[in-house]
This record gives sequence, C-alpha cells and structure tokens, in this order.
Amino acid sequence: MITSTANQQVKQLIQLNKKGKLRDAQDVFVVEGPRMFREAPKERIEKIYISESYFKNQRQEMGSGIPYEVVQDSVFKAMCDTQTPQGILCLVKQYHYTLKDLLKKTNPLLLILENIQDPGNLGTMMRTAEGAGADGVILSTGCVDLYNPKTIRSTMGSVYRVPFLQAGDLKETIAELKGQGVSTYAAFLDGAKSYGEPDYRKGTAFLLGNEGNGLTRELAACADTCIRIPMEGKLESLNVSAASAVLLYEAHRQRSR
Repeated sequence: MITSTANQQVKQLIQLNKKGKLRDAQDVFVVEGPRMFREAPKERIEKIYISESYFKNQRQEMGSGIPYEVVQDSVFKAMCDTQTPQGILCLVKQYHYTLKDLLKKTNPLLLILENIQDPGNLGTMMRTAEGAGADGVILSTGCVDLYNPKTIRSTMGSVYRVPFLQAGDLKETIAELKGQGVSTYAAFLDGAKSYGEPDYRKGTAFLLGNEGNGLTRELAACADTCIRIPMEGKLESLNVSAASAVLLYEAHRQRSR
C-alpha cells in the first residue's frame, strides 16, 4: 500500500493533474471515478490506483488480471483533482486522430471550436457531439487542454468515443474540409441566415468561438455561411455549449427525417 505523499508515483500523479505538457510528454491523461474507469477501453489503461476504503468495499469490481495500486485514503485524496474522490483513478493512453479519421463516414457532421477556455464547456460539447451523432471535434491551438481533468470529467466518457484533433491552422483545416465536400457554418451574431434555414444533411461543420468574444471575424469569413441563433428578450447570445447543442441537434433532426 502507498502510504505517503512523498511516494514518487503520488508526486507524478499530482503533477499530471496540473501540467498539460507533462501529460503530453508521457502520452497519458488522468481519469477519476468508477464510471469513467468502467467505460475506459481496457487496452488503453496504463495504471490503476484505488483508495484503501474502495479496496475494502469494491474489491470484487476489479476482477482478476488487472494490476492496481492500493493507496491510503488521505494520500489518495491528495492525488486527485476532485474535492470528494470516488476511490479510483487510472492513467489512460492519449488518443491521436487525424483529419482522415474524422472524415471516414459519408456526409460527416463536425464541430470546429476556436479558443474555448472553459473546461466544462469543452467537455459538455464533446458529450453533446456524441449525443447528436457528430463524427468529430476539431480544436484550435488556443482551446483549453482537452485532457484537463475538469474537461475529462465533463465529457462523461465521450472522450473515449468521439474522435478529436487539435489543428495547427484552422483556416487550412477548413479549406481541407471544403475540398472534401464539407459545408462550413459559422455561428455568428451577424449571421445572414437563421440556423434552421440551411440543409445540414450533407457534410457539415459548425464553427463556434470563444465564450466571451465568439468567433473571430477572420475565421468566420472562412465559412461558407454565417448563421445566427435568434434571441428573444435582451439576450445577445447563448452559452457556447448550449449553442453547440442547438446546432448539432438541428442537424440530427434533419438527418433523422
């Protein structure tokens, strides 16, 4: 049993929770909680840590043949990013997708995100993308780290199932998508069309921007069409994760006819 925060593995886990560069260097990310553990592809799990109390109460869940480390409860809490740890965490191998992976299906549905800063928003949009049947999410280099522990928790497991990639140059990526027959739609306050007007049954990519500033005009200009979500009352816009849900589910509705 690991009984001290001076243990090298404990120190490493604390740093992995904090530092994206270290996660990238070791090609892993940290997953907390029984649900996220159960949904993780077993072949991608590198290491498992369980608290002493979890070991006593849920030992049978671990099964045979899965190596794990038991950690004293107080030390386990220090290892976790959450305030109330659920007794189990694991290291999972990072994913490495290409644009080709996101374009495998005919008429793909994609989400392109520019400079999203809130981990909860990004995780929620990954989850929404899975629910609406999207084929992938493309991130600008200015987005919050997808492997941030808060983002991972917010995905509720979708990180295991929704292909994603970080694009070095979104404008180039959009040009590539157009070359593959994917129509691009920028969610923009000055959009010429209401979001319900276009036909999203063919290859479609929605562009959404930063929580405070929205899409940059430069990127919005790269899209085929700028669309808007009509607002009643005194609101100017929706939260970006809510906007992604409106757009993705409109595409889902059209494609389900």
